[in-house]
Amino acid sequence: MTVGPMFDEWYPVGIFGQLDAAGRKTMLMGEPIVVARDDNGDAKVTDGTGRSLPVCVRYGHVWTSLGDPKKKLFAIPEADQPGRRFVDVGVVRVRCSPLRAVENFLDIAHFPFVHTDILGAEPHTEVQAYKVEIREDVDEVWATQVEFYQPQAAKSASGGITTQYMYRVAGPTSTVLYKTCPPRPSEWDVITLFVQPLAEDLCDVWPWMALFDDDTPMTDLIHFQQTIFLQDRSILENQVPRLLPLDPGMEMPTRADLTSVAYRRWLKRHNFTYGAQLVAQ
Repeated sequence: MTVGPMFDEWYPVGIFGQLDAAGRKTMLMGEPIVVARDDNGDAKVTDGTGRSLPVCVRYGHVWTSLGDPKKKLFAIPEADQPGRRFVDVGVVRVRCSPLRAVENFLDIAHFPFVHTDILGAEPHTEVQAYKVEIREDVDEVWATQVEFYQPQAAKSASGGITTQYMYRVAGPTSTVLYKTCPPRPSEWDVITLFVQPLAEDLCDVWPWMALFDDDTPMTDLIHFQQTIFLQDRSILENQVPRLLPLDPGMEMPTRADLTSVAYRRWLKRHNFTYGAQLVAQ
């Protein structure tokens, strides 16, 4: 196991509103940790030896690191925008590499086949050309000018629409999706995937959303997103190899995989290899 620079990154480890003094016992990159509230009601995280770990509470979640984060947690400006509803979707445990979970979230081509009649449908299967770049000023991977026809792009959507997308990789196991907001076409809905690496081939996935939707009950918003991700889980748990290959020759990409290719290149550049397979086996 090689942790490397990922040791110093921020990771989600629980929903702040669900914490109590007893705490949540969990794992982070193979290390046991406890996430709880202190006597003042603030979040605290300790490792197996009782050592206090760095703590940040943002986007409804508690974040921590086993090492020494070199920068603050990435910003999502929409999290401070008035009028949005913030949805803590919960947690889904997945038997896959945390990097695989992020890469699957970035994949557009699987929509008609895995999320049939929701995020995609035949014969609308072609992925149109889009733009991918590694933005050096913020050190993030971005995919823009993405379009895809969807029968039900969101719980608030009343029918099929061509949905606009932007994808953003903000950290090795954190990604943000901006997509067409049906009730407010001038805004973006924000859907995130925050991934907690339990081990190299096991993770907890914490989706979170910032939406403009005043009508849909919160339970329905949560169930809609959980349905989408549970459809993905069976695919993720059956991928071979279980770890994410970083050698370009191990899996053959297509035009639809441009974001995945850039993500893997970015991971390799930073030596973010926890959950990755470096050579063919």
